[in-house]
Amino acid sequence: MDTKIRCAWCEKDDLYRNYHDTEWGIPVYDDQKIFEFLTLETFQAGLSWYTVLAKRENFRKAFDSFDYQKVANYSEEKIELLKQDAGIIRNGLKIKAAVTNANAFMQVQQEFGTFSDYIWGFVGGKPIDNCCQTLKDIPATSEISDKLSKDLKKRGFKFVGSTVVYAHMQATGMVNDHVADCWTRK
Repeated sequence: MDTKIRCAWCEKDDLYRNYHDTEWGIPVYDDQKIFEFLTLETFQAGLSWYTVLAKRENFRKAFDSFDYQKVANYSEEKIELLKQDAGIIRNGLKIKAAVTNANAFMQVQQEFGTFSDYIWGFVGGKPIDNCCQTLKDIPATSEISDKLSKDLKKRGFKFVGSTVVYAHMQATGMVNDHVADCWTRK
């Protein structure tokens, strides 16, 4: 029997627990993985993360394993096919945003060398540890997510409001919001 103490939000089922235990809050520096999380977070806007997580493998297939170079070149025909794919969230604006964001992502890479260098620069290259005591202590946004959101929008990214960006920061380990008694902190 698993007796680990975890952040309460992940106790819904094994899908959430596994995500919490193996990914959430672990620093990600790989550009393709960062693009995956950014894409999934944009699809999550206005929905639950669980909805996106449950469809993650379908997204991976539909979006060529989140190869941003391929996604950047999706044709209108490909976008229309994605709109018909019941395995993903069929929101046309979010699908088009993935293509737009892939192009903007590569522009950032050209300017900064890697997208990772760009995004991690907002937190000084290392995770911010909020040392949250309970779930109620975990914010939905921060000054940094506000700044990063504003900068991403200026660079042409879509569906990157401060709440989406903060969730991305949590998922990719830029922010450690595991509660104080979570086993991941031991």
